[in-house]
Amino acid sequence: MNTFTGQDDTLAMLRDSLSRYLDERYGFEQRLHALGRAEDAPPPFWQGLARELDLLGAGLPEARGGLGGGMQAHLALMETLGGALAAEPYLSTMVIGAGLLQRHPGAQADALLARVVAGDAVLAFAHAEPQSRHDRADVQAELVRDGDGFRLEGRKASVHAAPWSSHLVVSARSAAGLSLLVVPRDAPGVRLRAYPTRDGGRAADIAFDQVRLPASALLGEEGGALPQIEQAHDEATLAVCAEAVGVMRRLMRDTLGYVRQRRQFGVPISSFQVLQHRLADMHMALELSAALTASVGEAIDTASPAERARAVSSAKVAAAKACKAVAQGAVQLHGGMGMTEELAVGHFVRRATLIEGQFGPASWHLRRVARLREG
Repeated sequence: MNTFTGQDDTLAMLRDSLSRYLDERYGFEQRLHALGRAEDAPPPFWQGLARELDLLGAGLPEARGGLGGGMQAHLALMETLGGALAAEPYLSTMVIGAGLLQRHPGAQADALLARVVAGDAVLAFAHAEPQSRHDRADVQAELVRDGDGFRLEGRKASVHAAPWSSHLVVSARSAAGLSLLVVPRDAPGVRLRAYPTRDGGRAADIAFDQVRLPASALLGEEGGALPQIEQAHDEATLAVCAEAVGVMRRLMRDTLGYVRQRRQFGVPISSFQVLQHRLADMHMALELSAALTASVGEAIDTASPAERARAVSSAKVAAAKACKAVAQGAVQLHGGMGMTEELAVGHFVRRATLIEGQFGPASWHLRRVARLREG
């Protein structure tokens, strides 16, 4: 089912191609094999998204080498990727990283964006810090003028996809305010402590010690990055809501298949009325989240910053609640089998659980909506 309306035939074909490609190249057995290797290299399907499917530019403007699909394309592809537990590094590279690069045209940004679309570069967004929680303006990493360039000092925490990345988009504070910089991951003074995440991804804590950068590393104007950081977070949050739809659809599919096969007292347990009610509640939560995500996706490109923030936070609250309802229901209806490594449902439950808190839990987004309404 296509959750996001208004897509043209090209985008529909990309979705179908992506779904078939992931089924063939990144099914559950291939995923288990990849998790066993735990290499600090992009997942095995990543290069194919660019070189075989040519879809990495689907959300970028045509003037920047893309197909012009915008957020609608990102949301549709994130849902499909979510159904295969394959959203990274698309989220960090295309939604966040490429989104920031395309809004800051210049020789370096254009060259890097071309490499990203070709699948030759992977981006990670190094913004969160150990003390910052979900305060997007709480950045202590320091940016200091150093001759014709800059010197970067500071620490970043839980940078998703960083071990797979070739470049980091880093936020830092100078006397002028918050700025964004593009930093090669192998630049002298950049140190990563990589680790696996609970859902099978990779992340890292990063230290920047006396990292010297040329003036061309700066994205946009020095000190003017906070609105761009807010927009990037909102777009990434909505993209995660779309991923959640794909994750939950897979959980519903597997759970329905299980209850139709599992028999008690000589009949399938799907015939028990109490389980039918539970499945109906799970389905309603999923469809509410899908509908709200689709609605926000259609309006986000033309919304004001305050309207965008309210809408995205509302969608995230619905997605978090739906993830909890669907994931808990899937585990309970599967019984103990629902959390085994050998069954796909356990992997999808873990991802759904982490999505609940990614880019802020429901409680944080509810407070954000309340503040915006008061303001």
